Amino acid sequence: MKGKLGAGTKLLLLLAAAGLVVVLFLPIWRIDLDAPQYPEGLSLSIHANGLKGNVDIINGLNHYIGMKTLHNEDFFEFTALPYLIIFFAAAFALVALMNSRRWLNILFGAFVLFGIVAMYDFWRWEYDYGHNLNPNAAIVVPGMAYQPPLIGFKQLLNFGAYSIPDTGGWIFIGAGVLLLLCVVLEWKRYKLAKKKFSTANAAVLLLFPFLLTSCNTGPEAIVAGTDNCYFCKMAITDTKYGAEIVTGRGKIYKFDDLHCLLAFTKAKMIEREQVKDIYLADFTGAHSLVKASESFLLQGDAIHGPMNGNVIAFKDKDSLKKIAIQFNASEISWQQLNK
Repeated sequence: MKGKLGAGTKLLLLLAAAGLVVVLFLPIWRIDLDAPQYPEGLSLSIHANGLKGNVDIINGLNHYIGMKTLHNEDFFEFTALPYLIIFFAAAFALVALMNSRRWLNILFGAFVLFGIVAMYDFWRWEYDYGHNLNPNAAIVVPGMAYQPPLIGFKQLLNFGAYSIPDTGGWIFIGAGVLLLLCVVLEWKRYKLAKKKFSTANAAVLLLFPFLLTSCNTGPEAIVAGTDNCYFCKMAITDTKYGAEIVTGRGKIYKFDDLHCLLAFTKAKMIEREQVKDIYLADFTGAHSLVKASESFLLQGDAIHGPMNGNVIAFKDKDSLKKIAIQFNASEISWQQLNK
């Protein structure tokens, strides 16, 4: 019937409504802080009604650098957010009961607007806490701001800040994806003159947006003059000696020399189980990154990396053989080097 919703659409709306109710009881966002003095890391967990995690420790650190301390009562959002989530959970269920394509589109617009406003408010909160610093703080770095990333990774002095949705946040995003899927399904039903989609087709369409949003945990090109070595903090000026660690969470550590990478791992600044892959720059050609386990290595006293490293990598053995003669160097395996 014209303007009416399909059974699958109503089921997805009710599923999304149930998911939003669950969000009330789970952490929505998290900010993780990694530093050598905190090997296990610090975590700030943001719930609909307040902050949890290592709040007291983070407040102590904030005090030293002049940032305002974090208190639940300072945020009106923690009062309003639970009611807004309940409102949208009820709205999802109500639109399913109203069985109206028009109200589905209105709900989609309202939910997208709410997401944009919420992310802007989160960014504004981070900006305020990261820039409005106490000039009389114990530690003052001229021109330094401590705004965490809205999403992703950012280096703040010796702290690495990693900001990402937590369980409740992913469920919230999932509710938005389901709502988008409902709009797409109803638009296709309308364009195809009320032709119904099978349950299997709906399931395929449901998985597609999640595939698009999957995290990339591959390597990232090292850029000379822009990137810095994570271990020695020096600017990377020659990428042919470079190396890179990629963690299972997609965090990337770049190094100007294999010597720095090995020193970083031997100092246990990162646990081995956190490392997904290690990449080494090909000494020849465009200096593309090659998995350490798949690379061919040369070691010799005539090789001088930026930090006095004496090992270089190649993506194929023919290239290695040509350079081996030039440097009077010997081949060594990654397993031998990484004992």
